[in-house]
Amino acid sequence: MTVVKSTLPEPARRVTGEALQETLVDLLGLSLIGKQAHWNIIGPRFRSIHLQLDELVATARSYADTVAERAAALGVAPDGRPETVASAFGLPGTKEGWLRDTEVVELMAESLEAAIGRLRKRIEATEKADPVTQDLLIGLTAELEKQRWMFEAENWPHEG
Repeated sequence: MTVVKSTLPEPARRVTGEALQETLVDLLGLSLIGKQAHWNIIGPRFRSIHLQLDELVATARSYADTVAERAAALGVAPDGRPETVASAFGLPGTKEGWLRDTEVVELMAESLEAAIGRLRKRIEATEKADPVTQDLLIGLTAELEKQRWMFEAENWPHEG
């Protein structure tokens, strides 16, 4: 049952709703990974990366709200419950305990790269279904690519 009538035909609403829900889970998960790393980072670059993690978390939370509200506007109930995020989250996560600054940089670059790859597939999926949502996902992808670049630049010169 939908309480909010969608402006999209049902097939397009379904495709778009799936893309938005998956993105919501990724963003909520990224914000949790970012905070976990923020609390547990150690090493000589602690302060700069600690602050950079706050920027990423703020971006992820802000976009999560925008994505959830877009879903609701289309008649798709967003699901950000902890059990939903825990069961559906598929990006690399942190290990338990203290995290070296170098580990955090690598983890965040890897997690962001995975999220960006998933977003690019959703951009393709929403191209015809809902260009408005596609535009939202494009903007989000650009922001996450910027965040990834910043973490990747922390790891220069890149070893390996």
